[in-house]
Amino acid sequence: MTTVKKQVRLSGRGIHSGAPVSITVKPSDAGRIVFVRTDLDGARIPATFDNVGETRMRNTTVGNPAGAHVQTIEHLMAALFMAGIDSAVIEIDGPETPILDGSAAQFYDALALAAGRRGEMRKIIVRRPVVAHAREITRTLPRAVRFKLWLMNLITGRKNDGFVKLSPNGGGALEISARLIYREQIIGDQSFEYSFDGSAAAVEIFVRDIARARTFGKYSEWEYLKARGMGRGADETNVIALNDGGDGTLNPVLWPDEFVRHKIIDAVGDMYTAGGWVAGRLESYKGSHAMNNLVLKKLFSNPANYDIVEMN
Repeated sequence: MTTVKKQVRLSGRGIHSGAPVSITVKPSDAGRIVFVRTDLDGARIPATFDNVGETRMRNTTVGNPAGAHVQTIEHLMAALFMAGIDSAVIEIDGPETPILDGSAAQFYDALALAAGRRGEMRKIIVRRPVVAHAREITRTLPRAVRFKLWLMNLITGRKNDGFVKLSPNGGGALEISARLIYREQIIGDQSFEYSFDGSAAAVEIFVRDIARARTFGKYSEWEYLKARGMGRGADETNVIALNDGGDGTLNPVLWPDEFVRHKIIDAVGDMYTAGGWVAGRLESYKGSHAMNNLVLKKLFSNPANYDIVEMN
């Protein structure tokens, strides 16, 4: 088990509300990650897959969306995982984590400096394949929303064939293979692979090649989102903004495939809500936070699907 040696405080604004928000990561010996809403009388919100209350706003939210919750935890969770921190209390004075620069890099930099000596992390070894399909997520949506999605896919030619699959791989690593297919020319068809085996070299690769990849979205969507209480904290400092033609961006990209690299951050962060290191092969094809969460629910639905190796 590893916690922080000293408190870590980070401040910024929420990407949806645009409101100022601060988090303080504090040492804990509880063996899990728990958010505490200091603005809601200390409501405690475990950062676990079975406590995920919302994924439709293109992020992962834990807690009750109508009550005590914390939005957009995935970048912070990815940084905690890479820093080896599996036990912490995270005090937060608002409903969403600060977006910072839209990546996991600033979270990781602060946490890595404060982390204690890295201990053994609980490992969840995948023993049988499980898969979550986009169509399963679609079936849970209201009928009117499903119709609009069907009509949009009909017009654009986009297929609702995404999936996220976890498979056994011997239990030595979390291997992630991500693929995106977008109509926008600047993205197109992108793939990226990453493997975490617990080594310092694997962490270094994440920090160098993945951690700085930022979230992205269409510039033309911003006014629509803001009118509905979303995206009010988004700007060119924290989001890669696609232009209306889809053939470029309004701010420079770090890599041509920065978009799919960011999906690796999302996958790492979402997998860490399992409560440990998921050791298996994760295949994400047009993946989403909703499918990441559903595949974990399927994994834990049957004890034959996994083994848990507890930390020393």
